[in-house]
Amino acid sequence: MHFSNQVLKGLGLVFFLIYVLSHFFDLTRLVTGSVVVAGALAIIFQHIIRDYIMGLAYLFERQIHLGDYVIINGNRQGKIEEISMRHLQIRQYDGYVYTVSYGNITELQNGNRGMRRVNESLILNYRQNPDEAFKVMEEVARTCNEKYDEFLLKDFHGAPVEGFKFNQITELNVDYRGHRYSLSGLVKEAHFVDASKKVRYELAMAAYMNNLMMAESGELENKKSFDPQG
Repeated sequence: MHFSNQVLKGLGLVFFLIYVLSHFFDLTRLVTGSVVVAGALAIIFQHIIRDYIMGLAYLFERQIHLGDYVIINGNRQGKIEEISMRHLQIRQYDGYVYTVSYGNITELQNGNRGMRRVNESLILNYRQNPDEAFKVMEEVARTCNEKYDEFLLKDFHGAPVEGFKFNQITELNVDYRGHRYSLSGLVKEAHFVDASKKVRYELAMAAYMNNLMMAESGELENKKSFDPQG
């Protein structure tokens, strides 16, 4: 819908300009001269034109949708947050937004066609020892692989395509509260919701059992220390 709105606005502006110019110029001569100008502009802006054409191809073929998890050119992966007329924007696992024009896409893998990637995380206080958090998160990944193997996407040999794994610290100082420790795994699309719930449960239980310092805990301690009645 966002892409369609942009196209409609662009076409509306073009027709409006043609209508206005028709009152001041002979459109026959204007069109004849504009062909030459259009040819010159096409050469100058060929890369931009290619982006628009390839964008139309991706959308009309329904290869991508908002919210899809994709891998672009084999080295950029994340969730699609914006689809415009010339480029895609994806939110990578490290939190950064990557913008790529359609003309620069040589390979696109869509993780939402029969599969989904569970991506859950804990935001821990910056005072939390990362080494201790790493051990807990790695143990959660092992637990999820053992208990929820049925949710994982399998290859022809019955082996998981991508099991649950700990992605270490994917973002620092999240909203000035703490660091994000993420865990992900590739599951069957039909089991995405259930798998996400199970992984969140395991993360919450592990944080409780191991007394991990959640992002808010430091703030609460500071408030108590300054509260004269605390």
